[in-house]
Amino acid sequence: MEHCVSCRGFDQDLTASRSIGVALRVDPRRKARREQIDGQGTGIWYRSAIWVLMWVLVCGWTSESVYAQSPLDHDLRLWSPVYLTMQLPSSFLGTMEVHPRFGEHVSELHQLVVRPVLGYQLTDHWSIWQGYTWVGTYRPRFAEEHHSIQQLIYRRKFPSFELFSRFMLEERVIGGADGTGVRARTLMRVDVPLPQAPEWAVVLYNEVLVNVNSVRNGPQEGFDENRFVAGMNRQVTEEISVDFGYQMQVQNRASSGLVNQMNHILLVQFFINL
Repeated sequence: MEHCVSCRGFDQDLTASRSIGVALRVDPRRKARREQIDGQGTGIWYRSAIWVLMWVLVCGWTSESVYAQSPLDHDLRLWSPVYLTMQLPSSFLGTMEVHPRFGEHVSELHQLVVRPVLGYQLTDHWSIWQGYTWVGTYRPRFAEEHHSIQQLIYRRKFPSFELFSRFMLEERVIGGADGTGVRARTLMRVDVPLPQAPEWAVVLYNEVLVNVNSVRNGPQEGFDENRFVAGMNRQVTEEISVDFGYQMQVQNRASSGLVNQMNHILLVQFFINL
C-alpha cells in the first residue's frame, strides 16, 4: 500500500496505537498464564510439604507408640559422610564412601565406615554393585567389622521429583562373633525440587535394616534398626551437592525391648560425581 509523505506519520501513529491495543489485549492472558504457572508450582510445593509433614508425623507417632514400652537410651550425634562416584569405561561405575560418625553428644568419634564399591549400569535406571565395607567402632571399646556387600539400585527423575531406591545385602564378619551374619537393607528416597529455587530440594527417605540370621555372640535374627531422614539438598555445582537434615535412628541392641537405642543425628552429607 502506497502512502503520501504527509500520511506516514499518521500511519505510524496508527500502527503504534494498534500495537498498544494488541499488547493491552495480550497482557491479561500472559498475566493469567504466569499466575497459572506460579499457582501450579506453588501447588506442587504445598502438596509436597503436606506429604512431608504427614510422613514425619506418622513416623514420629509410630516410633513413640511402638517403642514407648522399651527403655530407650538417647544420644545426639553428627554424621558427615562423603560419597565419591566415578564414571568408568564400558558402563562401569565406582564409588568410595567415607562415613565419620560422632557420638556422646557429638563429643567424640564413635564410628568410622569406609566402603569402596564397583557397579555396572544395566539400564538408564537400574544398576548392580559389589563392594566391601570396613566398620570401626571406637566406643565403648574398639571393634571391627568386615562386610561383603551387594546392591541393586533404581534411580529415576520425574517431572516434579526424583526417586532413589536401594536394596543392599551384607555378609558381616564381626569381631568376637562365631559366624557370618547376613543383614538386608532397603532404602527409599524422594527429592522434590522447590519451584522457585530448583537448586534446593526437599529430601525425605527411610531405610530399614533386618538381620536375616542369628550369630552366636553376634546379631540376632529380626529387626536391627531404622533410619528416617528429613532435610534439604543443595546443588552446589554440577558435580557437587550437599544434604542437610535430621536423622532419627532407632536400634535393637539385643537387650530388653524391641528398640533400646534412639539417636538424634545431625546429618551433613556430601555427594561428588566425577
